[in-house]
Amino acid sequence: MESKYLLHGKLTAKPGYKEELSNILIQASQLVSTAKGCNLYAVSSDKDDATSVYVTEIWDSKDDHDNSLKIEGVRELIMKAMPILDGQPTKGQELEILGGAGI
Repeated sequence: MESKYLLHGKLTAKPGYKEELSNILIQASQLVSTAKGCNLYAVSSDKDDATSVYVTEIWDSKDDHDNSLKIEGVRELIMKAMPILDGQPTKGQELEILGGAGI
């Protein structure tokens, strides 16, 4: 199987901003969904965690992921999210895909 690039990250919102952060990330998913190499951009949350939002991305390559940050509107969404984050976002986990359905 050709190796794809998987990035899994957790972003923590300031108290009361989880829904707004989720909405910004969903907007980002819509912008990158048609980008070259985008296989998955999923935004998720744990109902028992009032501040965390998770993003799981699968790309054909790391270059395709990096290029997605240059899509019109993506930087603006990042700038919109920064003030409502509780601290700097941590580096996401770069995971190796071992197999599975649909990949």
